[in-house]
Amino acid sequence: MKFNSDSLLSRDRVGGLIFLIFCLVYGYQTTIIPLFPGDEYEAFTARTLPWMLTIVGIFFSLLLIATAQPNVKSGAVLGFDWRLLIAFIVLMIAYGFGLTWLGFVLATSLFLIAGFWALGERRKSVLFGASFPFVTAFWLLLTKVLDIYLEPGYLFLSL
Repeated sequence: MKFNSDSLLSRDRVGGLIFLIFCLVYGYQTTIIPLFPGDEYEAFTARTLPWMLTIVGIFFSLLLIATAQPNVKSGAVLGFDWRLLIAFIVLMIAYGFGLTWLGFVLATSLFLIAGFWALGERRKSVLFGASFPFVTAFWLLLTKVLDIYLEPGYLFLSL
């Protein structure tokens, strides 16, 4: 097989390399998660799930790097919508601030509505039906079933 710059630097391969770097950095960060005394003998700790996510991410990024096709063969779209990418980056930053001020349920629901809107969905039944019920169900699962504390946000704490 002849290698040239088109086959070595395809979009899939570059994306896989970026994801591999992200997973390796994330994997290093999992090693510095503090453990409670005695947790070193437990089967499941605060480091277990992040470590599993790291392993799965590394596996899939290596799989993507190994199986990547040249852009011509992969059908990769040559035009890239940079405005949509920037819109989602801004939306994620706003979501981070919104979690602190609005709380999980409201911030996540608004994030999903804005994300669906940016992707072109305009039906209100889909916008509201795919955000509030699922976020509320997920919030109930996390807080009531798994007993995970989610901060309600400054807005609700001030009421």
